Amino acid sequence: MKRLSTRTDSFTDSVIRRMTRISNQYGAINLSQGFPDFDPPKEITDRLSEVAFQGPHQYALTWGAQNFREALARKQEHFSGMHIDPDEEIVVTCGSTEAMMASMMTVCNPGDNVVIISPYYETYGADMLLSGAEPISVPLNPPAFDFDANVLEDAVKQPGVKALILCNPSNPCGKVFTREELQIIADLAVRYDIYVVTDEVYEHILYAPHKHTYIATLPGMRERTIMCNSLSKTYSVTGWRLGYVIASPEITDRVKKVHDFLTVGAAAPLMEAATVGLHFDDSYYLGLQQHYTHMKDLFIRGLRDIGLTFTEPQGAYYVLVDIGEFGYEDDLEFCVRLAEKVGVGAVPGSSFFKEDINHLIRFHFAKNDETLTAALDRLADIRQKMK
Repeated sequence: MKRLSTRTDSFTDSVIRRMTRISNQYGAINLSQGFPDFDPPKEITDRLSEVAFQGPHQYALTWGAQNFREALARKQEHFSGMHIDPDEEIVVTCGSTEAMMASMMTVCNPGDNVVIISPYYETYGADMLLSGAEPISVPLNPPAFDFDANVLEDAVKQPGVKALILCNPSNPCGKVFTREELQIIADLAVRYDIYVVTDEVYEHILYAPHKHTYIATLPGMRERTIMCNSLSKTYSVTGWRLGYVIASPEITDRVKKVHDFLTVGAAAPLMEAATVGLHFDDSYYLGLQQHYTHMKDLFIRGLRDIGLTFTEPQGAYYVLVDIGEFGYEDDLEFCVRLAEKVGVGAVPGSSFFKEDINHLIRFHFAKNDETLTAALDRLADIRQKMK
């Protein structure tokens, strides 16, 4: 039998999804994979019920249904202040995971370098490998998770750098980049003529006083920013896999070609139902922030009462917890035993860091009060069960 491709030899399956399987195996409360245990807005699910009978049930236009793209353009124009052409500047994808993959395959040739800010969502590494790019890591410095502008410039100006990946707000550390920090990144992108590929899926999950700034709105960035996003987190529809890319027409035209052969198109019935959510007014997004602020406060108050050391997020819905006191050399082993002995699922921090980090784990708190309270009750015995 002929040998299989070696392109995927250097990475394993998703650690996050593996921890979900382990959580299920031990009956643990799953605070590893970031999906909510509450329903999407009723307006969206009611519309989905209608669509089940009325359709559409066949292929939509490859790069997204017309009414969906028009509604998405209006919604993103409202929040970003940028004019967005629904026909020339949007590609609807199967989740933001495909949006990132299609974007990387659009801008990168094998052998190109890509600057990646660490910690980062685990699929970015696979995106670079599959597109043939090589990563150059720039660390965020805990506990503030700021970066050294000189270190960033040293990375960006290396030969062959084509792009920088920016997750804002950040998964896993919950950092929201300030306008000043984004301006530093933008200035370097313009100076060294690179693209910035953004993951902005948590754009509406922010905690006061932090605000989201779209780097594409900064001077010189509209033509060199590739915005990747999704409806998953904003509307609690992670299983619907509705993502999108917003970029200049020249870039979008190439993303369309990659996307067409990767997945053909996103699910037509789900786009039709989700269009309702794209017409929500500002009160929905204010309510979303209030809802997540409540969950964050409940969870971190519980962690503080237990006496665990953690970093409070500025955005997104994750908390990094320091497990150094427990003496484990392997954070994956810690997470497996945590699921087995304590009954709570978490993700080892090493799956997010390019650096040698094994003393952090990630919890997510996109859960209802009952689930979070039950998880905190179990974590109250963590020292007795994990030492």
